[in-house]
Amino acid sequence: MPFLDSPRPIRSVLIANRGEIALRVMRSCARLGIRTIAVYSDADANALHVKLADDAVRIGPPAARASYLDINAVIAAARQSGADAIHPGYGFLSENAGFVRACEAAGLIFVGPSLLAVEQMGSKIESKRIAEAAGVPTVPGYHGDMQDEATLARAAAKIGFPVLIKASGGGGGRGMRRVDHARDFVVELNAARAEAKAAFGDDAVLLEKYILNPRHLEVQLAGDRTGSLVHLFERDCSVQRNNQKVLEEAPAPNLAASVRQRLYDAALKLGRAIGYDSAGTVEFIMDQDGDSPCFLEMNTRLQVEHPVTEFITGVDLVEWQLLAAAGEKLPLTQGQIHARGHAIEARITAERADIATNPLESRNLVHDGVVGQRSTGLLS
Repeated sequence: MPFLDSPRPIRSVLIANRGEIALRVMRSCARLGIRTIAVYSDADANALHVKLADDAVRIGPPAARASYLDINAVIAAARQSGADAIHPGYGFLSENAGFVRACEAAGLIFVGPSLLAVEQMGSKIESKRIAEAAGVPTVPGYHGDMQDEATLARAAAKIGFPVLIKASGGGGGRGMRRVDHARDFVVELNAARAEAKAAFGDDAVLLEKYILNPRHLEVQLAGDRTGSLVHLFERDCSVQRNNQKVLEEAPAPNLAASVRQRLYDAALKLGRAIGYDSAGTVEFIMDQDGDSPCFLEMNTRLQVEHPVTEFITGVDLVEWQLLAAAGEKLPLTQGQIHARGHAIEARITAERADIATNPLESRNLVHDGVVGQRSTGLLS
């Protein structure tokens, strides 16, 4: 059975998630002969991921904060089930440094990158500083420690409007505001801070120059604990709505070879700077008519759109996560990884049709006739 003779043997994996990503992890584990343990809230007691796992443990009531986001409950379930490792999937606790720390304290293998990498990339402010120090181009902006209103207003004026206010501690469009005029800055700043505090418990923000005609590109990285680090090419996630990705493509269409190489070089440079040792994605943005991608952020986990990369490379990214977590070396070198064909993933989005009759709110709905739009959104 694979992984039994690894430096850190993995016989069973608890999947700290639900739905499609839980099923996705189970498929790889089943092929590799690894026992799987599902967790579920009362709302998901009859869910497919619960039925298909080798074992399942209840972790709480329907609310996510009392179940899937309850670190103590997840750790207790892993201990109860005899799991060797925990795979976080995406969302929920996947990029929570406190969760990684709790896994380590409990003697459990976290199927993801090191605690240090999660901590360093978890703050957009800190990640920008690390990228700059590594020589990776970043979007012009402000990511300083001074967070008072006057300092931020001066920084915005220096950057030049329009500017983007972004929450340091999160993504998905929460705590993000576009500001076109200086007179609106303070109002939007306060709104962004309030949303960031409610969503992430942190009201720190950074400012970026708003790119009016952006292209959103990202590079898939994979590393291991022996020091190997490779890229698995790029994805284009430019078609978005309300800062949420709608279409993801691999490889990116109509992209100059020189720009692709810049993307790969920058992503690997950042990954090496933090000793990255799992699957992760480095996100970039550039003007659609330009050729200079700038670093946005790094997601230290598997992403929703990872299958398009798997389709063009033939690589099972979940398997590679497990190999890295077990202390094994990645099975392919950079020169052995090739892209063949083209893949597109489309997300089905649900919006509040019940408020479509309100003309003041209809701009936020599919009913306004806009299915996808170019955006600087950062959902990953």
